[in-house]
Amino acid sequence: MNAISRYPVPELQDMPADIRDRIVAVQEKAGFVPNVFLTLAHRPDEFRAFFAYHDALMEKQSGLTKAEREMIVVATSGANQCLYCVVAHGAILRIRAKNPLIADQVAVNYRKADITPRQSAMLDFAMKTSQQPWTIGDADFEALRAHGFSDEDIWDIGGVAAFFALSNRMANLINMRPNDEFYTMGREKR
Repeated sequence: MNAISRYPVPELQDMPADIRDRIVAVQEKAGFVPNVFLTLAHRPDEFRAFFAYHDALMEKQSGLTKAEREMIVVATSGANQCLYCVVAHGAILRIRAKNPLIADQVAVNYRKADITPRQSAMLDFAMKTSQQPWTIGDADFEALRAHGFSDEDIWDIGGVAAFFALSNRMANLINMRPNDEFYTMGREKR
């Protein structure tokens, strides 16, 4: 079996109780433990901070749908060549969008994906935030406002892109391996 990280992965029984409880809850819900939980448990304080910010961005009520937030993750992770996030969040995107094709389209070239002009503008900004944040200006905000995004929505787009830029770099640093389960999730039309 291939290693899921180049760093040591603690055994579940050796993890702090709060982290162990979160992992068990995820396992009960998903039917398996996504490797991101196991690999980041190597550093408990960073695990807690990572997932607190993740949840604040990805689980809150927002002008962005949960599927749109996953689109941001998949598009920017593809640009950052993060295999873990493309595969794992691609699975979540397929499920949340109820579309077995969308994640592959967005990961490879969102400009040719079957998405709305509003979503394309959202991903243009997310990519700029991820790849060239120093070039963001007022015109970028105006372009998003023209598609109905509020300033808070724009913060959310940038926040998700920025957070996953960190996540992509850490996943590559530690050589985080995607779970096999993610590759097939959400691929069958229902």
